[in-house]
Amino acid sequence: MRPAAVPAVPPADGLGGAGVQYELKLDGFRCLAFARGQRPPYLQSRSGRDLAPEFPSIAAAVARLPTGLVLDAELVAWRGGRFAFEELLRTRRSRASEDVALGLIAFDVLALPGGRDVRRLPLTDRRRLLLTALADVPPPIQPVLATTDRAEALTWMEQLADTGVEGLVCKAAGSAYRARGAGRVWVKYRRSDTVDATVRALTGTSARPRALVLELDDGRVLLSSPQLTPLQSRQVAEAAAGLLAPPVRDPDHGTLRPLTAPLRAEVTLTGRPPTAAFARLRGD
Repeated sequence: MRPAAVPAVPPADGLGGAGVQYELKLDGFRCLAFARGQRPPYLQSRSGRDLAPEFPSIAAAVARLPTGLVLDAELVAWRGGRFAFEELLRTRRSRASEDVALGLIAFDVLALPGGRDVRRLPLTDRRRLLLTALADVPPPIQPVLATTDRAEALTWMEQLADTGVEGLVCKAAGSAYRARGAGRVWVKYRRSDTVDATVRALTGTSARPRALVLELDDGRVLLSSPQLTPLQSRQVAEAAAGLLAPPVRDPDHGTLRPLTAPLRAEVTLTGRPPTAAFARLRGD
C-alpha cells in the first residue's frame, strides 16, 4: 500500500471525516516482515525479494516474534546520529566493520499470531494492535512515531530534521489496508531542500529554454526537472540574453546552449537520487 505524494501536509479532516494519523517518513527499504515460527523469517521487499539474507540481525529479531505476525515496516540504517540510507546499499560485512546500527520500524500490522488477517480493520484499530504486539519487543524492532495531532507531527518533523527524517506519511484513520494501492487515503509529504546552484547551460532555444543544466556547490551536475513553466522560461531567456555561447552536443542531454558567464539560481532538491526543480534566479 503506497502513499501518493502531496505538496503539503493535509489537515486533520483532509483525508476523510475520521481524522488523520501522521507518521514520521523514514528513508530505508520498505518491507513486509513475516514471523514464521520454525521456518526462516521472510523480509519481503517491494519487488518481492527476500531481504533476510542481507540483514541477518533484523531477520533474527523477526524470528523471535510470535508466529504468524506480519508487519509492514521500513528497514533503516543508523550511523553517526542520523538515518543513513546509503549504508543499506553496502555489504553486510562492511556495515558490521563500521558499526552501523540497523532497525525495523513498523508502521502497520497485517496479521496477528495464529494467522488472523486484520487488513480490513480501520487503521486506528490496527495501530492499537501493533502497539500491543510490540509492547514487550526490544530494538531493533519498534513502532513508528505517530500522532493524530497535525501540529505535533509538524513539530516532530522540524525537531528531527537533523536525524534524516524525510517528512510525514499521513493516513486516513479509518482506512483499511488495500494491497492493490492506497488511492488518496495514504499520502506522503517529503521535506525539500532549497539550495543555490550555478546555471551552466540551457536546453531548448535561446528564446524558450526548456530546462537548465545546474552545477551544485558540491560539484554535482543535474538537469532541472520538471520543464520550466512559460513564465520561468521567459525570465531565464531574458537573464541569459547575451551570455549564450554557440550550441554544443552533449551525450547526456542533447543540444545545449552553454553560458559564457554563470547565473545563480535557487533550486529545490527532492528524492534519491535528487531531482532539482528550478525555483527562481537569484538577484545577487
